Amino acid sequence: MPKTDEVQSELAINGGPPALTSLEAPSQPKVGTEEFMELAELWGFSEEAIQEIYETIKDEDLGGGPHLTRYYNPRPSKVDALEREAAEFLGSKYVLAVHSGTSALETAYVAAGIGPGCEVIVPAYTFFATAAAVVSAKAIPVIAEIDESLTIDPRDVAAKIGPKTKAIVPVHMIGTVCDMDPIMKLADKHNLIVVEDVAQACGAQYHGQRCGTIGHLGCFSISTYKYIGAGEAGLVATDDEKLYIRAQNHHDTAACWRPDRYAQERMPGELFCGTNYRMSELEGAVNLAQFRKAPARLVRQRQVYKNLVSYLRPHQDIIPQQVRDLDGHVGYTFVFFAPAAAQATRLAEALQAEGVGANVFTAGGARDWHIYKYWEHILEQKSATEEGCPWTCPFYDQALPPYAEDMCPRTLELLSRGIRISLSEWLTENDCRQLAGAINKVLDAFHEPIAGASWHDIRPSE
Repeated sequence: MPKTDEVQSELAINGGPPALTSLEAPSQPKVGTEEFMELAELWGFSEEAIQEIYETIKDEDLGGGPHLTRYYNPRPSKVDALEREAAEFLGSKYVLAVHSGTSALETAYVAAGIGPGCEVIVPAYTFFATAAAVVSAKAIPVIAEIDESLTIDPRDVAAKIGPKTKAIVPVHMIGTVCDMDPIMKLADKHNLIVVEDVAQACGAQYHGQRCGTIGHLGCFSISTYKYIGAGEAGLVATDDEKLYIRAQNHHDTAACWRPDRYAQERMPGELFCGTNYRMSELEGAVNLAQFRKAPARLVRQRQVYKNLVSYLRPHQDIIPQQVRDLDGHVGYTFVFFAPAAAQATRLAEALQAEGVGANVFTAGGARDWHIYKYWEHILEQKSATEEGCPWTCPFYDQALPPYAEDMCPRTLELLSRGIRISLSEWLTENDCRQLAGAINKVLDAFHEPIAGASWHDIRPSE
């Protein structure tokens, strides 16, 4: 039986009183004091300090509580602030925050159109993620030699460019910049994308320009294990709006980043099936603070490196790591090469006995995933599924690269006789003088000093 007009008029929408005016349930934030106290414990405060913090904040009215995701945040977003300040620091038009350096690489590769049928040239000395993300993007990594800078050798890159080459990935290893001019010339000549991997050199510069802004895209890991950063986080930098928009899509397939999330695409290639690599507000806050510390840290670290080498004596048959831009070098690792692997081991042992934390890159024969010969995932063309993608991809209609443990002998030889010493940014000038004295003492015992030359005057023979 139909409702009468009199009953219908009682609906609030028709002017009647609302049926529900209040609830007894108390309003409590989902995220409150307890989560903050867990962070205080994680930071390592003493029990006394933690109790004081708790007593101070326990009665604080948090309202709805913090919003810890980046998008739709009612408070000023820490991730937004990180992107803006990182862009200013790097000198890049766009910076996109993601949740790791590896996700930054994959996001950049996908944004650049790297995929089935493509080859990407990577160095033989880099963390495995540089190459693994190529495979995740369904492309084929081609592994190139390094030179005495411990970064990719442009001459070997040139030799390995082929009809399927889509991109070059120079990696600025252990704070040392790649030789970017010849790499960019090769890219221009062959119409290739350059994706810089700056995971280990955030803040480094090449001829006055921040690394990561020289190529088409720059990828950064800003994590606990890197020079700048804490936790797990990454950045993608570019000056190209289309690459930036495609990177946004891949990092957030829910399209929260779009002005109208559910609208039709604004340009071809804007929307596709991506993933969720978004950075949380927690990581954004921590790494915003890290980036604000970066300029002063770089000044200290570079001065330590320069102080050390100013006190070093060059010696016969000892080759310094090639630092192409001393002013742009981060300088948290000091490296030189002995004439042979056995001699490198003897020198490292002698340095350790003098109190110097020195070691050979390949010491102990550890399965170091920074060295290509241990990338069995690639050398053996392993795949997550039995179909074998991307190694069996029909779009890749040529023989696979000749993967083998000895395919880059120059890289293995350099690492076998390379000696590295970590340098703290807090070393005083006197610390550097003493450290250099210990190094000089050991080198004097095994090699003849070279008079009238400074450390970086010594170059490898071609």
